[in-house]
Amino acid sequence: MMATNGKDAHGLNGDDTSVCLNGGNDVFANKPHSAVVNGAAKAAPSRLQNGGTGAERFTFSPEPTIEDIRRMQAEFTDERDWNKFHQPRNLLLAMVGEVGEVSELFQWRGEVAEGLPDWTESEREQLAHELSDVMIYLVELAEKCRVDLPQAVLRKMALNRLKYPASKVHGSAKKYTEYKD
Repeated sequence: MMATNGKDAHGLNGDDTSVCLNGGNDVFANKPHSAVVNGAAKAAPSRLQNGGTGAERFTFSPEPTIEDIRRMQAEFTDERDWNKFHQPRNLLLAMVGEVGEVSELFQWRGEVAEGLPDWTESEREQLAHELSDVMIYLVELAEKCRVDLPQAVLRKMALNRLKYPASKVHGSAKKYTEYKD
């Protein structure tokens, strides 16, 4: 079930965790919040863990919302009279360029451990800048194409759950077309 306009959508995590879609601060009503310490988010323990027991799941801060980011970028662009340059094709190409800059940071490193334990603070900050550029362009591209990203994500996650049922795909990286019924 997917509901909008202030209603809750249930079952997105395979349970009854509610998702508030009314622009409130609690995006996931049952989701533990993180604390920011020295610029790094410290996640509260979650029952949904990446890997083994005792692991903590990273969480984003609740603000700014995607809508806040859209609004900030729209104001930034308007103040500079850049809308004539920020058409969908241009934004897509700019975003691809920024993804290339993210790729450069990982190039020649081999496998990189989750949490980037071997990265310096400067390297982490550069990654944060480049990922932010990607997100800013993605949000603006979605705005120009009139795609409501949060709603699109909800729809896409529902489709992914149908294509990749946990009972069939658990522990496998095969594409959905490779699974037998």
